[in-house]
Amino acid sequence: MESGLTLTNDMRLVLGLVGFTMAMFLFERIRADLVALSVLVVLGITGLIAPEEIFSGFSGNAVMSIIATMVLGAGLDRTGALNRLAGWLLRRGHGKEQRLLAMTSLVAGLNSSFMQNPSVMALYLPVAARLSGRSGLAMSRLLLPLAAAIVMGAALTMVGNSPLILLNDLLVSANNNLPSGMATLEQLPMFAPAPVGVVLLAASLLYFRFYGNRKLAALEDGGGENVTPARTESYFARTYGIEGDVFELAVSAESPLVGMSVAEAESMHDAPLLLALKSGNDTRLAPPADMRIWVGSVLGVMGPRQQVHDFAQNHFLRMSSRLRNLGDLFNPARAGISEAVVPPTSRFIGKTARELRLRQQAGISLLAINRDKQVIREEVRSVPLRAGDMLVFHGIWQDLARAAESRDFAVVTDYPKGEQRPHKFKIAMAIFAVTILIALFGKLPVALTLMTGVVGMLLAGVLKMDEAYAAINWKTVFLTAGLIPLGWAMDSSGAAAWVAGHTLDKLPDGTPPWALQIVVALLTTGFSLVISHVGATIVMVPIAINLALAVGGDPTAFALIAALSASNNLMTASNPVMSMITGPANYSARDLWRVGGPLALVYTVVAVGVVNLMFWGGR
Repeated sequence: MESGLTLTNDMRLVLGLVGFTMAMFLFERIRADLVALSVLVVLGITGLIAPEEIFSGFSGNAVMSIIATMVLGAGLDRTGALNRLAGWLLRRGHGKEQRLLAMTSLVAGLNSSFMQNPSVMALYLPVAARLSGRSGLAMSRLLLPLAAAIVMGAALTMVGNSPLILLNDLLVSANNNLPSGMATLEQLPMFAPAPVGVVLLAASLLYFRFYGNRKLAALEDGGGENVTPARTESYFARTYGIEGDVFELAVSAESPLVGMSVAEAESMHDAPLLLALKSGNDTRLAPPADMRIWVGSVLGVMGPRQQVHDFAQNHFLRMSSRLRNLGDLFNPARAGISEAVVPPTSRFIGKTARELRLRQQAGISLLAINRDKQVIREEVRSVPLRAGDMLVFHGIWQDLARAAESRDFAVVTDYPKGEQRPHKFKIAMAIFAVTILIALFGKLPVALTLMTGVVGMLLAGVLKMDEAYAAINWKTVFLTAGLIPLGWAMDSSGAAAWVAGHTLDKLPDGTPPWALQIVVALLTTGFSLVISHVGATIVMVPIAINLALAVGGDPTAFALIAALSASNNLMTASNPVMSMITGPANYSARDLWRVGGPLALVYTVVAVGVVNLMFWGGR
């Protein structure tokens, strides 16, 4: 078969821009978003895209959907939804490694269907660290299955990742260059790719259950420490002996603690760490030393279960591991353990925690001091502080941030700096659920549906407007909006049709459509390793549509396979999700290829197979 298209100057210019983009992305001499803007400007100056349309990508449905998913994700994060999820996963999967891995991966995959993949990974990194610290499971065993599930689960909806969000805009623009008499390509509804996503997510879970986990276990045996320091309970347990869960102890009328102050209760033999107190209507995290304990008071304590159980039994206290009274206070999104160092200029030097009245003045509890590699825990509130002391605090993150403004100590632990709103959890979940229902049953465009959810969260106070702006990754927005016109130019100039024709020339006559789809899938995957998933989508979707037209295949099916394959990068750091896990899990490039490579082939087979079943069944 001979291609009937002649290579024009416009085609040469567009293909040159594609080559330039690939080279810049590969060698990283210029930032990716600046490359996209440069390409955008060249397309406008040369007239390949009309000047009045050149900036349309910024206001397109694709970019608005990306912005909306970022803000919705930030709203859920502010309420501590992911931390609640971590606690639930620990309770359901405790002690059973395979179950914990499978449940965490499944839930992360489902989350990724409505949020941008990097956002989900960012939310799940601390969740994974907490699971690792509490279960003893190395981060290298957790993070790759988690990342794979997030990438696979994104295929459940049209808003799970940037390539699928872009696809609808590219399908619409392709209509301008279809042969006369050809049926118009329709936008795909919200849950169009769901069958592919379900099979991909199941394939990922099965892959790691029967093959991948053995490979990861081998990495762990040969590797070093994989638990992220200063983020997990295991670090504080190992370094300071601060370990155990949080429990509630209800004070009965017979308890000797009745009438005692917090300081007196803390000094009792074998007393656990006393972190919170509810007395009447007064509920305090880091209660003041002189606050009194009465009948019906509830203590929030931390320690090994057996120690807390013995203390409760000896002092007539009712122990509960379910935080019915103090759950909001101990929500990890709101409060937790942190480390801070005392600088030489601190006014803390020479004073004790008791003199500084840290709990009363700052709302933070001092749990331990690390001084010259010696850990001080006994009578820690009576020890004069020195420059260079490492202090271990427990408190509300906001209180810690306020206290740190004085520069009397410098916090070295990563913690949520923004205001957390666990009390808005139910409102945020209700708004999110309504948004999904509108997407399922409504007739509104996806971008407008998602933006409705964003407005709901802003009006309900789940997020403030400035926080919504801060949640948007502007690099992603400019990268996407800048490259969208390149996809239009590929189509309108005929470059995509020329590439498709020459691709067919190289293949044997009578090549079946499914074989061409595999070629499209593998080519797109290859591009995604070099020019990111957004760039691969922009370049390959127009080519895929033209290949389909040339062989009488379904253009939408070919385009969907290309968009799905653009995310099929589980081997290199050019995928933002993979770049986020290589450091914490200490993966080498070879590790990622050994474990992610076979899974990428599974992804290709599933994507091509299920898409063909979907479109064959629809005829």
